Formats: sequence, C-alpha cells, structure tokens
Amino acid sequence: MASLNGYSVLVVLFLTCGAVMATKENDQIIQENNCETKMGLPYILAAFRSIFEIGSISNKCCDELVVWGKVCPSALVKRTHENPLFKDLSPTTIIPKSIQTWNNCLALMYSPSPIA
Repeated sequence: MASLNGYSVLVVLFLTCGAVMATKENDQIIQENNCETKMGLPYILAAFRSIFEIGSISNKCCDELVVWGKVCPSALVKRTHENPLFKDLSPTTIIPKSIQTWNNCLALMYSPSPIA
C-alpha cells in the first residue's frame, strides 16, 4: 500500500490534472458547487482510499462527506475516471465502491447512537 505521501501526490494530480481532462459537465458541476475548496485534503484522501484503494473511511470523514452531499464526490469520481492517469481503473469496480462508500456513510450518519 502506498504511503500517505504517495496518496497526496495522487490527489494533487487528481485535482489539478483532472481539471484539464474533465468533461465540461463534470468540471462545471465541480466549479458551481465549489467542491475542491470545501472538501479538505484529509477527507479527500480518506474518500479516495476508500473508493480507489482498499481502506475504510473514518466516522468524521463520513460526516463531512454527507454534509457536502453526493454531488461533489460523484463529480470527482467521474472526473477521476476521465483522467488518463487512472485509465486502468475499472468502472465496474469503482462505481459500486463509490456507491457503497456513500451508503455506508449515510447509514453511519443516520443510525441511532448507542446509549451508554
């Protein structure tokens, strides 16, 4: 598994190079919703690892992901698919993992808290 620095490089490439390669629709969605600004790097890294690698996402990151709404994470995942650096990633694997990550976060956010 890559180090945190390796993931940081991937995310920076994801955010910068992806803007050039993105379709107009995804780029417009990302810009209109201010996705890259409001999603902090630690949360992007956690979501990225959960979707594109093997890893789990923390409760705090799930909280943030749900607060942002589904629009930003979905647009960023689609933009990643369009980036030639990630051409070997299979949409049949990544899309279900993205949906699973979102659904897991929703379930965590809206599940009743255990009473101590």
